[in-house]
Amino acid sequence: MPMLSRLAHAIIVPLTALFGSLTPRPVEHVALYLEDRRRPMTGADYQRFSGAGVLFCRDDDGVPQKAAASWLIGSRTLVMMNAHNFLDRQAKMTRTIGSCYFQIAGKNYDFDPDSLQLGIDSNATALHITDDWALARLHQPVDITVLPQPIPSAPQLASGLKDTKVTMVSPAGHANFTGPGSGPSSIESCMIREIDLPTEDAIRRARHDCNDGFGGSGSGLFDEAGHLLAMQSASLDMNRRIAFDIELHYGSALLIEGKLLKAIVAASSR
Repeated sequence: MPMLSRLAHAIIVPLTALFGSLTPRPVEHVALYLEDRRRPMTGADYQRFSGAGVLFCRDDDGVPQKAAASWLIGSRTLVMMNAHNFLDRQAKMTRTIGSCYFQIAGKNYDFDPDSLQLGIDSNATALHITDDWALARLHQPVDITVLPQPIPSAPQLASGLKDTKVTMVSPAGHANFTGPGSGPSSIESCMIREIDLPTEDAIRRARHDCNDGFGGSGSGLFDEAGHLLAMQSASLDMNRRIAFDIELHYGSALLIEGKLLKAIVAASSR
């Protein structure tokens, strides 16, 4: 596919999987790819990849359900997550931030109900990979012993085809990561395979081969030095253990750059 067509695909085609729904669905417990290097996160992982937390949201009966990964970032009150936790594919609101809470280091923290900032324009009619981000502020700071993820620098990665080693950190785990050696969280060494051209918000999509599953939304992709590069958005063909394909079978993450990075910097200074 020519690069121009790929850019159009990234902007026009809405997310096709992993929309953070709390609706029960049948899940086949297999990885996305032929190789599965995932393992549970350890205490050392949580120290190295600071700010790793989990978003919980209440269902229609008021019962909390684990929704997705989320990140304390830039300050002890700012949380980054996916917009699709609150919007459907047509960019219509599905829940409020007030129905959710953030869990980190074994404690739960409520959000300021008026603090949700979405990456999508208010007049948009579809949600796309590169605007699938949200920021919200906690009602009170987390404990002083909990460190946020530092504000990242814009990734120095060129657009185009190039393998880049990353670690996918999934504090909320994956529904298809079960059985011996699994756990409620997940971490895996994998590769970014291609970076698309930037959108009008100066944010690019990274296509990667990291295994994913329902619950993996919001996972962080870190470089070999432990710097946050991108946030997971969606994966194609969930629970089909087949070979990675740059056109048909890959994961999509949005790089922490452009409008998103500017929003983090501005929000963390308040």
